[in-house]
Amino acid sequence: MSKENVPFERDQLGNHLVNGDYTSVYNNTSEAFQDQVSFDQFKKLGEGFIPGDANLTLQTSFSLNGQDRDTWVDDSGELGALAAYDKTETIIGLQLLPLESYPETDQTFTKTSFELPFQDEWLVFWGGTNELANYHYAHDNQRYAYDFVVSEDGQSFVGDGSRNENYHTFGKKVVAPADGEVVRVVDGIKDNEPVGTMNADSPAGNYVVIDHGNEEYSFLAHFQKGSIQVEEGDQIRQGDVLGAAGNSGNSSEPHIHFHVSDSPDLDKGSSIRIQWESGKEYLQGQIISND
Repeated sequence: MSKENVPFERDQLGNHLVNGDYTSVYNNTSEAFQDQVSFDQFKKLGEGFIPGDANLTLQTSFSLNGQDRDTWVDDSGELGALAAYDKTETIIGLQLLPLESYPETDQTFTKTSFELPFQDEWLVFWGGTNELANYHYAHDNQRYAYDFVVSEDGQSFVGDGSRNENYHTFGKKVVAPADGEVVRVVDGIKDNEPVGTMNADSPAGNYVVIDHGNEEYSFLAHFQKGSIQVEEGDQIRQGDVLGAAGNSGNSSEPHIHFHVSDSPDLDKGSSIRIQWESGKEYLQGQIISND
């Protein structure tokens, strides 16, 4: 049953939904949201999706370019919610969806310990073990992948954001996350411009694959055209510069894509959850570094 006169609190969204505080939540949505979804539709959706014994817990908080996103996941791991807010903390988007989980592979980590593939501080754009925090999670070959960007003062770019050079990430050094042998290099694919156009014909863009032994291969993708400094057959050490972050391939803005697979073939391998040298687990929205 929907409750009346319950003040909305962003950090209590999960409880609001479980407790049936639909009026409170709906009243904090934007006019555009309400134009698309009536209160009755909103209430019916919530009541049909969220059982009364659910326990939605805040998993990740993400802030970039004037938009905030929070993800909430039930203890069962089978349902979740994503709320997007504008700078006034008005809800501009709310998604409720069932979640798939893969507990066996979630508990299987790489034998190799990896450092982060960059210097300085970066933002985890996508990362986590559910589809809300990490869209890769739905796909076996990239399930435990990360996308990283550089954020300064909550922004990934300056100016109008149409040029690659507007982005703090573009041109930043990408380094080897662990020792190994370079087994595949692709370069020569142009960086997408204006930013927002994407190249679906070459999804990984310019990329490097490193063999770390133990049938563990790291993929680092979307390098800047012409920036890759290693060749196939090179023996490299953790921290060696591989190239510069770019915007090639199926990329909506300059970033680094990083995942580890059991095969050097992007399409045929299965992603392996990364064991970080730091012992930490990195999640969407975190500002992280190797320090």
